[in-house]
Amino acid sequence: MSSPGWIQKLKDRWNLKNAWQVVIVLLVFACTGFTVLFLKKPILNLLGGYDESTTATIVYYILILPLYNLLLLGYGFIFGQFRFFWDFEKRFMNRIVSIFKKTK
Repeated sequence: MSSPGWIQKLKDRWNLKNAWQVVIVLLVFACTGFTVLFLKKPILNLLGGYDESTTATIVYYILILPLYNLLLLGYGFIFGQFRFFWDFEKRFMNRIVSIFKKTK
């Protein structure tokens, strides 16, 4: 039995071995997203209340990016996909750095 087309596309794009690995990677992204969503209210409360002021929201988004990346690596480790997410993070950081290099 072959994988559905979208799973096959992700498997090829991410260079994964099988459909089960695609499902695990998607599960890691989902867990990370839910964790970030769960942490939003406590983080905004620490920043001075949950009124979602513009300043608190900006600081939240600045803080959440590195936290999201750490959570992604943590969940990747828990689910046995650390190598995939470590490589994913390296590509992501290279893209961020290249954006700032182009603006100079």
